[in-house]
Amino acid sequence: MKRSVSREQYKRFANLSFEDFKRMAQDDSLSGYEKIGFPDSYRKGKEKFIFRDIVGKLPSLLGKKKVVLDIGPGCSELPTMLIDLCRRNHHTLILVDSEEMLSRLPGERFVRKVAGFYPYCEGLLKRYRRKIDVILTYSVAHYVFVESNLWDFLDTSLELLSDRGQMLIGDIPNVSKRKRFFSSAAGIRFHQEFTGTKEIPEAKFNTVERHHIDDAVVLALLARARNAGFDAYVLPQKEDLPMANRREDLLIRKP
Repeated sequence: MKRSVSREQYKRFANLSFEDFKRMAQDDSLSGYEKIGFPDSYRKGKEKFIFRDIVGKLPSLLGKKKVVLDIGPGCSELPTMLIDLCRRNHHTLILVDSEEMLSRLPGERFVRKVAGFYPYCEGLLKRYRRKIDVILTYSVAHYVFVESNLWDFLDTSLELLSDRGQMLIGDIPNVSKRKRFFSSAAGIRFHQEFTGTKEIPEAKFNTVERHHIDDAVVLALLARARNAGFDAYVLPQKEDLPMANRREDLLIRKP
């Protein structure tokens, strides 16, 4: 395996803001994956596996007539798969993102598009407090962590969940998990095959990396949800997912 993503591409998709995503959504020179901050090689042909993993962790999606909220759906195939599932199961689906991103998604009677910067969406909390059965936010938390308030994001979401409601904060890039992987024999081998070099990846422990989520943040989110009266679990991703070796999911359930 050789490097399929250049350092320039890494830089291009690093440290993106809400305004950056609005701009990228309108850039027709970008693919659907690039519009949501991923090189094509990270997502093309893989989103069906991601969606299967999501549904396995959010079984309420397989029920009927639920109220589903997707925070930051973007505009790749993933939200389209969710729209199709909600159509089949007669769910109400609420999509929260920028107007520019939402315009890339199909509009249907059961879909309500809310343009805004979550959780600061006027009227959403008031209308749907304790009425949302399923909340999904995927590959979003690390942007919130840098640009906004991750605790406000979590607290607002918990207020929205109905009894027996489920929330998946998915695809969290945990720099601590990444370091553990790249300090292992498997991680070193992966890095060398990916780069086509004999390079040993750097993995410095007991250091704080600004603008990166680490174990402390993930476990603090878990503890905050539990202290608010919810069950919460850190879950691994299936091995066939493109970034499973350095990302993980947080599942929250209201008893």
